[in-house]
Amino acid sequence: MNRPVVAGVDGSPSSLAAAELAAATAVARSRPLLLVHGYLHPLRYGVPLNPYDLGVPAPTEEAEKMLERVAAELAERHPGLRAQVRQVAGGPGAALVEESRRAELVVVGSRGVGGFAGLLLGSVGGQLAQHGHCPVLVVRPAEEPIPVGGPVVVGVDGSASAAYAVELAADEADRRDAELALLHVRSPERGAVAPEVAAEAGTAERAEATELLATAADTVRRAHPGLRVTERAVVAASPETALREASGEASLVVVGSRGRGGFAGLLLGSVSQALVQHAHCPVLVAHRPEPADD
Repeated sequence: MNRPVVAGVDGSPSSLAAAELAAATAVARSRPLLLVHGYLHPLRYGVPLNPYDLGVPAPTEEAEKMLERVAAELAERHPGLRAQVRQVAGGPGAALVEESRRAELVVVGSRGVGGFAGLLLGSVGGQLAQHGHCPVLVVRPAEEPIPVGGPVVVGVDGSASAAYAVELAADEADRRDAELALLHVRSPERGAVAPEVAAEAGTAERAEATELLATAADTVRRAHPGLRVTERAVVAASPETALREASGEASLVVVGSRGRGGFAGLLLGSVSQALVQHAHCPVLVAHRPEPADD
């Protein structure tokens, strides 16, 4: 199954930056590109957005022209690109989640207008982060150029989701000829009744971090013998804080869709939205693709 790279497009600068990166990715992976524009159903979540507007909207000619124009411009800049366009009713989050069932990768901007307004600033972003069926790449605002040359940073916590994130991050680092930075975060040591208890707990946590990072690094080096791999064990108030700081020097941050320990709940609430909004580089959410229907 030749899964496409899917980009959510609404004509905003952020979505166009996402489409540009999606096009380059599609060509590099020899995949088709699908540009999707989601337009809202008036009965969103069963509540009319406008009580006087109860009809189901039809695809608009204006949006179709926008999509066709974007596809043509991308084809000019990316020789060999195979691009298709699609308008989908039902809301942007639902549209992208459904398209992700058949996609290699979904790429979206961190800000949008029209059909994708607030895509990653509220419930729609949470819906996509939690329920995507393939990896989801969130691109920084268009006014902030996508960084290149920095390491690919990935969060490691020992969970199955993080292991898949490490796998994706290693593949990305290999494609970019970049360093892979494995990052494990633990909370600051809290006070205890007995200092020796705190010291013992801290020693155990440091040992666990060392073992987790070493295991992940060994797995990566076996799969990618020539890849440069570094291991970072850091203490921070939260995983989001550590990843956001690490993103300042990174070309990409990769995180699992579920976690434990330092990354528990990373993409199930305000932490994920804060990371997507404030990271200094694109963020890849590592959802494992569903098996192909064919």
